[in-house]
Amino acid sequence: MAKGKLSVEQQTFVVQSLACFDTPMVVVAALKKDFNVVVSAQAVEVYDPNKRAGRKLSMRWRALFEETRKTFLADTATIAISHRAVRLRALQRMADKAETQGNMVLASSLLKQAAEEVGGSYTNRRELTGKDGKDLPTAVPAVTIFQLPDNGRS
Repeated sequence: MAKGKLSVEQQTFVVQSLACFDTPMVVVAALKKDFNVVVSAQAVEVYDPNKRAGRKLSMRWRALFEETRKTFLADTATIAISHRAVRLRALQRMADKAETQGNMVLASSLLKQAAEEVGGSYTNRRELTGKDGKDLPTAVPAVTIFQLPDNGRS
């Protein structure tokens, strides 16, 4: 395993990973796995301009970081788990496995989570109209006024 200075390709990888909100420890593990390079989390933090350690990051890496972050935040469509169908399929696989293993508590929990997913519990959408987009009913309940007997008190 190599130790020491990162190549330009490895530096680019680090900057882009950090821009996509990977933690320094995740980046360290990825460098070891993908590039067979060992570095510390502190050495990785130098490439994050939002950290104190990265305050002296060169304009080249800072620009790459900002562009990658902007693209990452704007393009959630490429992230599979951002789609309801992908999440439901994963929940289905997990529930099937939990049930096969006899873990009914976990299976039940996963079924509940899937039901909440389908029901829109994990969205900010709130329907403020009635059925099929019609107005909400605004009927005022009928009030019956009873006349009390006078009983000669007037």
